[in-house]
Amino acid sequence: MIYHLSLHSVGLIVGVLLAGISLLAFVPSLRARLPYFPRSRTAGAALLTVDLVWSIWLLATMEMGEFANFRRPLLVILPVGYFLVLKFVDEFLAVRALGMLCLLAAEPMLDAAFLRPEASRLLVTMFAYMLIVAGLFWVTMPYLLRDWINWAARNAARWGLLSALGVVFGLAVLVCAVVAY
Repeated sequence: MIYHLSLHSVGLIVGVLLAGISLLAFVPSLRARLPYFPRSRTAGAALLTVDLVWSIWLLATMEMGEFANFRRPLLVILPVGYFLVLKFVDEFLAVRALGMLCLLAAEPMLDAAFLRPEASRLLVTMFAYMLIVAGLFWVTMPYLLRDWINWAARNAARWGLLSALGVVFGLAVLVCAVVAY
């Protein structure tokens, strides 16, 4: 265990974040501005910075076993790679950084739900695996998020339905975190 988070706390965090972000989607100006996110240099730099800090913290604190000799070189390579990515990756930096964040965020969810007896833990596990699949797609094929955002934002009813599904799923995780975990 790296994070030492309980399923209760992970469920609360995931439920509040998912419901909150989905509720924000009902703000009309967000629907108009979200198509600009994939090419946003500012959002990309901010998300990549979060990824860097999280990765350095993980690398500095995790047990690496027989790979412990690689810790110091990796702690040097991470910031160098960060600056190189900021300098040379212009296309879809925000999407790629968001994909990396999704991959990093999935691990504490899976860690908290591991070997728990509650069947409702599968809500957190399912969301974690959705983040993993989305993160892999967004890092390797970032144009897909742009296409998905354009598809969702094209129709107000579709946008509202997807936002409502996010709120319902977030509230379901939140209720399970309060009642079952």
